Amino acid sequence: MENVLTKNIRPDQRPVSLKEYEEAGGYQAARDAVKKKTPKEVQEEVKKSNLKGRGGAGFPTGVKWGFVPLGDDAPRPKYLVANADEMEPGTFKDRVLLEGDPHLLIEGMIISAFAIDAEVSYIFLRWAYKKAEAAIEKALAEAYEAGYLGKNIFGSGYNLDMFLHTSVGRYMCGEETGLLNALEGKRATPRAKPPFPQTSGLFGKPTIVNNVETLCSVPSIIAKGADWYRKLSATEDGGTKLYGVSGRVNKPGVWELPMGTTMREIIEEHAGGMRNGLRFKGALPGGASTDFLVNEHMDIPMDYANVSNAGSRLGTGTLIVLDDQTCPVGFVLNLERFFARESCGWCTPCRDGLPWVERILESIEQGDGRNEDLDLLNMHTKYLGPGLTFCALAPGAMEPLQSALKYFAEDFERHIKEKRCPWRH
Repeated sequence: MENVLTKNIRPDQRPVSLKEYEEAGGYQAARDAVKKKTPKEVQEEVKKSNLKGRGGAGFPTGVKWGFVPLGDDAPRPKYLVANADEMEPGTFKDRVLLEGDPHLLIEGMIISAFAIDAEVSYIFLRWAYKKAEAAIEKALAEAYEAGYLGKNIFGSGYNLDMFLHTSVGRYMCGEETGLLNALEGKRATPRAKPPFPQTSGLFGKPTIVNNVETLCSVPSIIAKGADWYRKLSATEDGGTKLYGVSGRVNKPGVWELPMGTTMREIIEEHAGGMRNGLRFKGALPGGASTDFLVNEHMDIPMDYANVSNAGSRLGTGTLIVLDDQTCPVGFVLNLERFFARESCGWCTPCRDGLPWVERILESIEQGDGRNEDLDLLNMHTKYLGPGLTFCALAPGAMEPLQSALKYFAEDFERHIKEKRCPWRH
C-alpha cells in the first residue's frame, strides 16, 4: 500500500520544510489544480474518489463542497476552515499530520479552497498543540514567501489568504457551527440549521469546514486520480485511514492503513496486542463518543458502513481499548464527566442531563448505587439521544453509556449488589 498521509512523516516527528516537501513532489497537485482545472472539475474528482470526512461524520467530501454556490453571483467572500481542534478524547491522529507535515495540510487547503472558489481560509487549532502551532506558523511563512499563498498563487490569477487561529479550547469548538461562532469571537455554542454553513457560515458567508485528515487526503487524489485513490481501500469507502489505538496495549500509536482494515489487525498486529496478563474486553472504535464494540466485532472491516452495521460509528478511527482489569463503570464515568464539563449549556437535556448521568455513575462506582439507577441511566440514553438535543454532543455522550449498559450489564449489577467497585483493592 502506498502511503497518502504519512509518506513524509519522520520517526522523530521533525516537520518537513518547504524545500523537502517540494523535493517529494509537494505542491505539484495544487499547481495543477489551480492552473489546469476548474473548481467544478476538482469537486468531481474528489466526489469520484469517495473520500468521506475523517472528522467523525463520514459525509462525502466532494458532495459537501457541491453545496457551496459557485459563479459570479455567489456571495463573497467565501471561506474554507480546517478543523484542527481535535478535542475528542482518545483522538490524536491529526496531531501527527500537523506536527510532522504541515505543508500537506496547506496544499490540501489550497486545492479545497479553489474547489469552492474561496479567497480566505483558516486553520482552527487546538490551544494545547504548541508544537503544531510552531510548525504551521513556519510553513505558512514559507508558503507565502514562495508565492503559494496570497495574490496570484502559482501565477494562476487565483488569490487565497490563509490564517492560523489558535482556539481557547473547548470540546464544543469541534462542532462546525460552534467552531464558526468561536472563530467570530463569540461563545462556542452551536447554531440552528438551516441555514447550513455551506450557504451561510462564517460571518454569514458560504463556508466549508473540513477535518485535517480529510484535507490532507486531497493532494494525492488530484495528483494520482480518484480511481487510484479508491483502490487503496479494502472496502467501498475510498483511500487510506489513520487508525489509532490507546489503552493498555503493548504499542499504542497511530498508523496509516487501508480503509476497512479490521479491528483485530489494528489491535493485534499494529498495536502489539494486549499487555501481558490482560484480555480485550471492548473498544470504542472512533473516540469517546462512539458505542463499544466487543470480541464478536473483532473481524469487521473498520469503515463507515460496517462499523455502523455493528451498532457503532467509525468516528475518528481511533480506538480506545478497555481491558478486563479496568472497571467499565469507572471508564464510562470518566467519559461522562468530561462530556458534562464540556457541554456549552445551551439546551436543557445536555446542560442538566449530563451532570445527572455523571452523579448516578459516580454513586454506582462508589458503592451507593440502587437497582433503579440502571433504569434512570437507560432513560437518559433515550431522552438525550439523536434529535432531542440542539447538537450532537449529548447523543455522542450517550453512545459509550448505552453500549456499556448493553455489553457490561453484569459489571454494573455487581457494583450495586456488592456495594463497591470490584476492581478496587
